[in-house]
Amino acid sequence: MLLNAIEKRRSIRKFRDVPVTDEQVRELLHAAMLAPSAKNGQPWHFIVVRDDGIMRQLREKHPYATSLKTAPVCICVCGKIDPELPDYYTQDCAAATENLLLQAQSMGLGTCWMGVAPRAERMSAVAETLQIPEGVAPFCLVAVGVPDEERASPERFDESRIHWDKF
Repeated sequence: MLLNAIEKRRSIRKFRDVPVTDEQVRELLHAAMLAPSAKNGQPWHFIVVRDDGIMRQLREKHPYATSLKTAPVCICVCGKIDPELPDYYTQDCAAATENLLLQAQSMGLGTCWMGVAPRAERMSAVAETLQIPEGVAPFCLVAVGVPDEERASPERFDESRIHWDKF
């Protein structure tokens, strides 16, 4: 069943004019927060954006955020930077983001993951727009909504990418 959700998950860029409830958002964030993290640091913070003006600003500042034109919700995944493990927040936030995407798929919602880190210009633009405090870094934006498009699920398994014991 999980493999089915993984196979069916696609990046959705067009959404129906249907709201995503606060309860649905909490369910997505619950799944995100079940992700593993370095030293169980759980550095993630999530900014849930519904405001049209803020969505417009994010679209203007992120070159690949066109999906926010129709998405009813945008979730900004952020990581608190731990001085002992300054580079690990990206791995932790990536794991949390993938959990969120798969949970959305299982709920019949669509998502589009838009990278922010490590692009300095995107990070500063998103941090300024969402008033993210110093010491917390924006990692990505995720558009969430009811899909208004279907995307094919190509076969991606490639035996040639598997190496046993050594490369």
